Amino acid sequence: MIKKITLLVCLIVSSALFSQKMITRSGEIKFEASMPAFEEVAAKNNTVSCLFDAATGDIAVLALIKGFRFKVPLMEEHFNENYIESDQYPKATFKGKVTNFDASKVASVKSTYDVEGDLTVHGVTKKVKTKITFVQSGTKLIATCKFMVKPIDYNIKIPSVVKSKIADTVEIDLKFDLEKKS
Repeated sequence: MIKKITLLVCLIVSSALFSQKMITRSGEIKFEASMPAFEEVAAKNNTVSCLFDAATGDIAVLALIKGFRFKVPLMEEHFNENYIESDQYPKATFKGKVTNFDASKVASVKSTYDVEGDLTVHGVTKKVKTKITFVQSGTKLIATCKFMVKPIDYNIKIPSVVKSKIADTVEIDLKFDLEKKS
């Protein structure tokens, strides 16, 4: 009897938790494009917005390009002015869907799902398909994701003078602590 009541309470709490859209405005995106034996080419943006609708699996992410911070200020300046041209292309977006998301299966253990959608960077939109992991942490739903992109696919030109110092493929890591939208 106690097990049935506990299960019922867990189902009610999880359905109430996921009955609304989840959001964050302080998500994190990191990217790494370093080459061995050269200066680190990496940045982090801690002001990324993410909206996730657990009922439909729809997910949307918005990152302002000028929010990326590098260890070396000159590298940040070159990134914004010469490579990504952030005045002309001020944001990166992802709009997609988490397939077969099941809120009742998300608990304090990781649950992994496929996510597919359109990534727009530098004015170019490409399909991206990867895995996304969710784990429940108190009232928050923690979402993490990792995927690779090629700057050339997004018309980001790397000058030949530094081409050997920047990876052809960039690793992107995302982390969102999602909370119920009020």
